Amino acid sequence: MSALAQHLFRAPYSEAVQSDDLVDLSRIYQDEVNLCVIERRIDPRIESFIDSLLASPQEISEIHNLSIADFDFSALIPHASNIDGYLEFYRDAAMLATLFCDLFELERVGLRLRTLDRPMCPKFHVDHVPCRMVSTYGGIGTEWLEDRAVDRAKLGINTHGLNDRQAGVILDESSIHRMPAFSVGLLKGSNWAGNEQHGAVHRSPKPSEDCPRRLLLTLDFA
Repeated sequence: MSALAQHLFRAPYSEAVQSDDLVDLSRIYQDEVNLCVIERRIDPRIESFIDSLLASPQEISEIHNLSIADFDFSALIPHASNIDGYLEFYRDAAMLATLFCDLFELERVGLRLRTLDRPMCPKFHVDHVPCRMVSTYGGIGTEWLEDRAVDRAKLGINTHGLNDRQAGVILDESSIHRMPAFSVGLLKGSNWAGNEQHGAVHRSPKPSEDCPRRLLLTLDFA
């Protein structure tokens, strides 16, 4: 079957893969899958490190276009290197970056690591990238919407102050999901060939009184 025929006969809705095995990230290559969420157990030393980091008022905003073979991940957050658990944290971040590069056969990756105390993208949207990896280290994770429960015609338009529900973007609020902290999300974007109309729909979460901040790692094609 030609690429055009495959596009015409694809399922009307894309699927999300939810798992606890990082191997399942490879299912992002399946035409019918536009989102993978892998829940994982994390080293308690990383959790303790993140708690200490988020309790500090100091902001983190690290942006790198890096070579996965040469980048020194031990220098990822220089001012935090003396906090217990930093070693385990930066090794975990390096593992995710390596995994992302291996999955897509990349030599370079765009890395962003930021503390956030407000929604960066508060409305549901699609990323105009081939694919993006996200992981929230502590705090509230990224929210995503099942494909069947979104009116894509209303995504990204001027809604004159209306929220997604009022604007009719969300067809079923029970289909809103949240990635657990420390999970790994792989979101297929609109620039993935053949996926122009099926990018994963997601948004930044609102902070809460219990979780006023989060540390977000994103990885992109460089």
